[in-house]
Amino acid sequence: MNAASDDTARKGLRKWWATPPRSGMQRLIFPWEYLHARAFGIVRIAGGLVGVTAGFICLAYAVYGWAAFFLVIGTLNLGGGYWFLTIARSQPPRA
Repeated sequence: MNAASDDTARKGLRKWWATPPRSGMQRLIFPWEYLHARAFGIVRIAGGLVGVTAGFICLAYAVYGWAAFFLVIGTLNLGGGYWFLTIARSQPPRA
């Protein structure tokens, strides 16, 4: 009846996903990960190092299929962690 003039269609998942405002590829990151990009970047790099280490251990035992799996997963995590840290570095400081 006498409701405030706001767009009720944006309340819900779309509004939740749009906060905080991001652009480009950063929209692929979940909002709570974007808010804590530095912590998630460090965790991803640590997981990537564990994956790469497991890959090298598998290479030492000549288990090439598992080595390839762990090396690919570890490398992707290292790249993702680096990406998160560059996003965290480019964010303005919180007030």
